[in-house]
Amino acid sequence: MHDIKLIRDNPEAFDRAVARRGVAPLSATLIELDRKRRSAQTEFDELQGKRNTLSKEIGGAKARKDEARANELMAEVAALKERLSLLDVEQKAHEEALTDALSRIPNLPADDVPDGADEKSNVELRRTGAPKNYAFKPKEHFDLGEALGYMDFANGVKLAGARFTVVKSQLARLERALGQFMLDLHTTQFGYTEMQPPMLVNDATAFGTGQLPKFGDDLFRTTTGYWLIPTAEVPLTNLARDLIIDESELPWRFTALTACFRSEAGAAGRDTRGMIRQHQFNKVELVSIVVPEKSVEEHERMTEAAETVLKKLDLPFRTMLLCAGDMGGAARKTYDLEVWLPGQDQYREISSCSNCGDWQARRMNARCRAPGEKQTRFVHTLNGSGLAVGRALIAVMENYQNEDGSISVPDVLKPYTGGLTRIEKAAK
Repeated sequence: MHDIKLIRDNPEAFDRAVARRGVAPLSATLIELDRKRRSAQTEFDELQGKRNTLSKEIGGAKARKDEARANELMAEVAALKERLSLLDVEQKAHEEALTDALSRIPNLPADDVPDGADEKSNVELRRTGAPKNYAFKPKEHFDLGEALGYMDFANGVKLAGARFTVVKSQLARLERALGQFMLDLHTTQFGYTEMQPPMLVNDATAFGTGQLPKFGDDLFRTTTGYWLIPTAEVPLTNLARDLIIDESELPWRFTALTACFRSEAGAAGRDTRGMIRQHQFNKVELVSIVVPEKSVEEHERMTEAAETVLKKLDLPFRTMLLCAGDMGGAARKTYDLEVWLPGQDQYREISSCSNCGDWQARRMNARCRAPGEKQTRFVHTLNGSGLAVGRALIAVMENYQNEDGSISVPDVLKPYTGGLTRIEKAAK
């Protein structure tokens, strides 16, 4: 969330920053909510002190056997008690209103994030690898998968509904190989600790990373109140919730391969064919918890880890710096990796790597403390896709397709496919 003290001290700067995210000025509203909260708290503290003083005077009056004065004082204490009860309710109401208002405001963009409302203002930083020239017209992944008999959209609809797919046989093995390769790379080369977190989380966990309260419609919820995770970022980041971590233990770096679940509430009519946009998909997630002064460096390191996956798969991609209006609500700076899909003849997102600063940490009350120090400070959190496995499968299929409809297995994946070097239609 945001530090209300900083908003009080710099209201114009705060309004300019949220305006870059497409949000109307809010400082005046927030400061008024805070004034009411502090006013109620100040009056409560003053009356509580007065009540304590009067209570002592009651004891003195009774010791003097001055019943009239004792009764007078007790009546005054009773009135104070009633007022204190009302003030307590009032103060809590103002506190909740302020917290709710702050919790709905996106993170403030870093100074080097470009202005802009949508993807049209994103900045391309670099391109890696060149698209291959084919002697034939490349097909899209769904045409390749259906022709091979290993991508079953009809049964996905039958079993669940739209935006679900059954992947079979050799393609299923290739997808599994991709996930295992990514985990091995991140744990051995980049020092991430492999985790297997819950894929159902509670309200506090979903709030901590920013899915609640504003983006609940993007999630699936069970009838018992659990939320299905949209990404392993949610449980992995919340491992730091309500902790004071010794700074000598940081950074924490976690990775996990999990199923992810998204309602795609705002995706009506987009990518309706194929596996680009699914309600359920697999993803390798990267999460870092670091001291504040290390988060910029960690962001570059995390992005390098995600880029390395694409480099080793020999897939052409470009690295984009997102503009303020195109970032997720929790991010203060985001790099997107977009992989080349020859069947679509365009680059498509396959990873987002974000530095969230202390925005999530404030929601989670996740703090750190230097050895020997008493004062704590909020950690910085980062997350990234390393990578979206389903989209990596699509990218491999389209970039490694052959004219006969078969798909060559990238060299780096061959140790994971049990000797399988080419995905081809099973002989009848």
